Amino acid sequence: MKWLDLVQVAGATLVAALVLVVLYSLGVRLTAIAGDARRKSPAMVRSVAYLCFAACGIAVLFGIYLIVPYFTK
Repeated sequence: MKWLDLVQVAGATLVAALVLVVLYSLGVRLTAIAGDARRKSPAMVRSVAYLCFAACGIAVLFGIYLIVPYFTK
């Protein structure tokens, strides 16, 4: 068995999961901050939150693209 390959896959999985969790939580937090009535520019904060959600969705779709063999033919 190639142990280095196993470690690389485990590391990539850990990094990808961490990036997805951080992007999603940052999007949720920024959405909550944008809902605060005292903010001066809630539209900018909300747009950054939506960018975080979009990046999270793109990362998920890329992961599905890598996993499903039909797409990589």
